[in-house]
Amino acid sequence: MAKYDFMSFGEAMVRFTPPGHDRLGQAEELQLGIAAAELNCCVNISNLSRKLLKPTLKTAYVTKLVDAWDGDYIIKHAQMHAVDMSNVVVEPYDKIGRNGRNGKCFIEVGIGPRPSYQTYDRGHSAVSRIQPGDIDWAKVLDTRWFHSTGIVTAVGEHTATEVLAALKAAKQNGATTSFDLNYRHTLWSKEAAQAAMVELMPYIDVIIGNEEDFETMLGIKAENTDENYSKIDPMCYKKVAEKVMEKYPNVQVVGNSLREVTSACLNNWQCVMMTRNGYYVSRKYMNIEIYDRVGGGDSFASGLIWCLLEGKPEQECIDFAAAYSALCHTIRNDWNLVTTEEAYDVMNGGSARVKR
Repeated sequence: MAKYDFMSFGEAMVRFTPPGHDRLGQAEELQLGIAAAELNCCVNISNLSRKLLKPTLKTAYVTKLVDAWDGDYIIKHAQMHAVDMSNVVVEPYDKIGRNGRNGKCFIEVGIGPRPSYQTYDRGHSAVSRIQPGDIDWAKVLDTRWFHSTGIVTAVGEHTATEVLAALKAAKQNGATTSFDLNYRHTLWSKEAAQAAMVELMPYIDVIIGNEEDFETMLGIKAENTDENYSKIDPMCYKKVAEKVMEKYPNVQVVGNSLREVTSACLNNWQCVMMTRNGYYVSRKYMNIEIYDRVGGGDSFASGLIWCLLEGKPEQECIDFAAAYSALCHTIRNDWNLVTTEEAYDVMNGGSARVKR
């Protein structure tokens, strides 16, 4: 029996957001949160598995932080959601950041025709300075499932090497592995991303991405899509999934979240999944009124992985993941603080009338 049910490796940052839809330049106060694609999944899966205040699935997070207030903030808030943070490598802080610091990000929540903006301040972060050997992956990854993303892969000189080492160790330890493509053009070029993925893909069982990621990271383009992905036919992504699984026979599941943007506050949302048993499409959530869209893709990944860990039928997996991630758009900050019951209610067509 593995010690953990789910583990992930990534970079965690404190996020700063002006209230409402204010711009950073006009804000007189900022709201704190945590931005961390991989930690988002730990928190979400822990909360989805909560029974009588105690999660039935054990989650754990691996990262590097320095011993400053923001590192403490990240660790304590994750622990509040029952995520094991004992595998986090914490280094001394030199009080100025020359020898490593904890990353930050700043998010303006868009409205109408103005999109949301996310600005990173993560240079010289502890994770970006990671060195081979800092983490004993074979010892640490005592888990049923290991997850990482294209974000941490891109942030440092050796992070792609460490993600590869982690995936190899996870497979050797008998874990299922998943990877969210999560392309960020501010971190690396398409060419660098695709070169890295050639090395990683043979060790990935479940590959996840949005409507753009498979083209950008794997060079596999969906047909009949425009440059803004304004109208998306979910059946176009069946061919994308088929090409992925043909090229990489080790891949057992391909998951896509599909977003059509009407405005910064109104999006259409749908999710699809291919397994070796077939292709599965969720209902389409039309005109979701968005409070904060950041974390929606991680929420899709979380919902899908939670269902797969629990052995749910494939159609239920994609239907639940779509409903759960649609609800994430209504929650401030990255963590999806809705219950399993609320997600199933929406999945089954429940009303938005007041619940009493």
